[in-house]
Amino acid sequence: MGPFAGGRLPAAHPLIDGRTAGSPLVLAARRQPVPHTPVWFMRQAGRSLPEYRALRAGTAMLESCFTTDLVVEITLQPVRRYGVDAAIFFSDIVVPLKAIGVDLDIVQGVGPVVKEPFRSPADLGRLRDLTSDDVLPVLAAVTELTKELGGTPLIGFAGAPFTLASYLVEGGPSRDHAHTKALMYGAPDVWHALLEKLAGIAGEFLRQQVLAGASAVQLFDSWVGALPARDYREYVQPHSAKVLAAVADLDVPRIHFGVGTGELLVDMRDAGADVVGVDFRVPLGEAARRVGNEVALQGNLDPAALFAGPEAVEARVREVLSDAEDLSGHIFNLGHGVLPSTDPDVLHRVVDLVHEITLR
Repeated sequence: MGPFAGGRLPAAHPLIDGRTAGSPLVLAARRQPVPHTPVWFMRQAGRSLPEYRALRAGTAMLESCFTTDLVVEITLQPVRRYGVDAAIFFSDIVVPLKAIGVDLDIVQGVGPVVKEPFRSPADLGRLRDLTSDDVLPVLAAVTELTKELGGTPLIGFAGAPFTLASYLVEGGPSRDHAHTKALMYGAPDVWHALLEKLAGIAGEFLRQQVLAGASAVQLFDSWVGALPARDYREYVQPHSAKVLAAVADLDVPRIHFGVGTGELLVDMRDAGADVVGVDFRVPLGEAARRVGNEVALQGNLDPAALFAGPEAVEARVREVLSDAEDLSGHIFNLGHGVLPSTDPDVLHRVVDLVHEITLR
């Protein structure tokens, strides 16, 4: 086992030694009073930043994710540039799968591609448990980042079992998830066995990031909006709940986000989230009506609105903040990731605007 195996948070963890426990992000996630609404952006560390493109030049995505100094620098870039209230750890949802030996790559312009898709009971043997030794360069980056970030919390993340399974079963990105649903409906025993394994891998990946210093985690279920609520509850929710339960005893805020999941918000809440991420399709007020006041909400400016010009952007930001006025806890974010051609100066202005409007 690696150096981060164990149970409760170490005494030097930022949530324990006081560095991040009172940060706006952690307070908002716990539905406590905040000095201003915290803001960060999904995919804030990435292709929209010229300094990111310069640093990544000539280095493959997965190689970057396993190179400690690159992970540290890329994660810090948007914190320096924008003044966001949290750093999102630079990685990819398939990193733990690569770490345990799955033959996959991230193909530019396509996404994760799996050489031999998983579609039979025999394929389950190709997955093993994740240990901290598998991801030591990743965890070293987490530890280094918590030193560099000071009072700014680091958000760790993992891909949810359904989305990971969809890549493994389809062999890559898919619009209709035909092979995934065929396995789910036609061989439910194989499906549940697959998701059980993936939940263990994702849960351990989250846990190790927290033990190494992350102050919050986000579980991304990018493609689960392809399912109706009944199927989500039967085929997915128990496995997502297992992932989130893997860090429950560490008392770290848990954010759960998916795309096109307006009809699943209550079920995603019930999987064990402290914060439910809302994409741009559902107003925050409506999302709050559905999930109630026992969780905070995150979101949900449409990423495409950032291209609309200063006045339109400000109007949209104010609209989101108005929708969030009566929430018990709110973290400002986009309703999906930053688009690659987004002007970084616009993102900086959004951060400043959110802070100015909500300063208490």
